[in-house]
Amino acid sequence: QVRLVESGGGLVQPGGSLRLSCAASGFTFSRYSMSWFRQAPGKERESVARITGAGDTTTTLNAVKGRFTISRDNAKNMVYLQMNSLKPEDTAVYYCNVVRWGSTYWGQGTQVTVSS
Repeated sequence: QVRLVESGGGLVQPGGSLRLSCAASGFTFSRYSMSWFRQAPGKERESVARITGAGDTTTTLNAVKGRFTISRDNAKNMVYLQMNSLKPEDTAVYYCNVVRWGSTYWGQGTQVTVSS
């Protein structure tokens, strides 16, 4: 069974940094692109970043471009999201995501709060 477990969220001040982690299991990790999504209360869930299975190509939401970096370690079945220069607008629950065989899988989410 596919399982995704996020960690690393917390409360930070504007301008601060956080590193989110996603531990994946239950599938051949290196064969799949992985994504980070986020959702704030009252807002639609949006894709923040995506990385290909080999880790050779990444995409990021324009709003976080230059501040967030997605990476992966296929030897450890881990995906990361390094978040720098955080803004209050980044406050949301962040989710790890994979689509495999037409099914979408999500982790439980980790809360990121950026506030003074």
